[in-house]
Amino acid sequence: MDDIHKLETQPIGKLLLQYALPAVITQVVASVYNIVDRVFLGQYVGALAIAGLAITLPIMNIIHALGSLVGVGASSRMSIVLGRKDVRWAEKILGNSMLLTFFFGFLFVTGGYLFMDRILQMFGASVDTIGYARQYMQIVLPGMFFTTLTFNLTGLIRASGYPTKSMWIMAGGAILNIFLDALFIMVLGLGIEGAAWATTISMFSTAVVAIIHFVRPKSFIRFKRHAWAPKLYIFRNVLLIGMSPFLMNFAASFVVALLNRQLIRYGGDMAVGAYGIVNTYGAFLVMFILGLCQGMQPIAGYNYGAVHNHRLREVFTMTMKVSIGVGTLGALLAVVLPGLILRAFTSSDELIGIGIPAMRYLNVMMPLIAFTITNSQFFQSIDKPWIAITTSLSRQVLFLIPLMFVIPALMENAGGSGLTGLWLTCTVCDVLGAALAGALLSTQLKVFRPGYVPPLRKPRKELGPKSND
Repeated sequence: MDDIHKLETQPIGKLLLQYALPAVITQVVASVYNIVDRVFLGQYVGALAIAGLAITLPIMNIIHALGSLVGVGASSRMSIVLGRKDVRWAEKILGNSMLLTFFFGFLFVTGGYLFMDRILQMFGASVDTIGYARQYMQIVLPGMFFTTLTFNLTGLIRASGYPTKSMWIMAGGAILNIFLDALFIMVLGLGIEGAAWATTISMFSTAVVAIIHFVRPKSFIRFKRHAWAPKLYIFRNVLLIGMSPFLMNFAASFVVALLNRQLIRYGGDMAVGAYGIVNTYGAFLVMFILGLCQGMQPIAGYNYGAVHNHRLREVFTMTMKVSIGVGTLGALLAVVLPGLILRAFTSSDELIGIGIPAMRYLNVMMPLIAFTITNSQFFQSIDKPWIAITTSLSRQVLFLIPLMFVIPALMENAGGSGLTGLWLTCTVCDVLGAALAGALLSTQLKVFRPGYVPPLRKPRKELGPKSND
């Protein structure tokens, strides 16, 4: 069993490896769910099936955002309160996060069925692609509840001292997904419906295993009767921290909907399909970086709660260096070998031709994206939700939404390609977002100073003897 108390005693480098490696594998594995579906559909069904699946990606991201809203907020708070040695509070966070997951999951799944066609059309589905998108969503939508449940529970498993177990739960689901994709698509010929069934069954299985962990008596934090009593201050604390990844994912889905419309305008359905592939590669890199940051999160949160500020600074600096290194490597591969990457997803020469410049423009600034993500994730970890929200939303909302309409139009009016203008817009916004993230970081350096004591948001009547709120 992993020992939660080593977070304040072992060397930071060793801890970051122990926590980040499983988290990276977990994030990479999570991306497999989308990547494997695209590979099998691209090779065995066709380009329009990929385009249809690309339409569903922002919708699934919104559902994942609900998982992040609760999961990230709950795991971050759990790490901080465990740093204060308050196990009973941590158990309450577990129970209340489950209540929130059930509420949001039911709300979104029900709404998805009631307004499915309208939602798909809003996110850019055309007459040719809406049939594929509908087939996929009708099956996968109930499974998305188990996705949110899994993301919440695996984050809490990691925060309570079991990073390796969290990894194996997600890895098992991904392996099952690959096997079922091959069975349903290649062998049984079920097409996009087979991809949906594979994803749904896999996520249901991982959710069951994650629940079992918190039922076992040997688990450090587990379900207790007192933990299921609704606590408004826990709801508030969890949702405040979780609001940053939720708004980031929600905004990303909204932006993709707008971007898909612009892609159809300037490049048609094939441009949407190409973007879906390129975005999958970028999402893979981002998930790798997020995995590093998720490994940082329990270490940073615990030491922030325990007021070990020198260790907080060390884990932040080390995570930033590794994240930027990963981003640099990913950018080099995208710039030098774009065609090779694209051929892993499709054999369509038209998709590859459109995707090569997109691959370069959308990923060349990945080191700056890594810088921005690491800043946002760090401030989530130490209960600075408004800084995290501003950092995570700046690129997409503040910069990308207006510029995606301005830059392509200017390029087209100048005799250039509006589609190239869309790709260039993403590059420009990466630079602007990183600049704002750096400026916000410079205002929060006090958290690294010796003697800085963080506040905790908890009613005074429930403060334990170790809390000095």
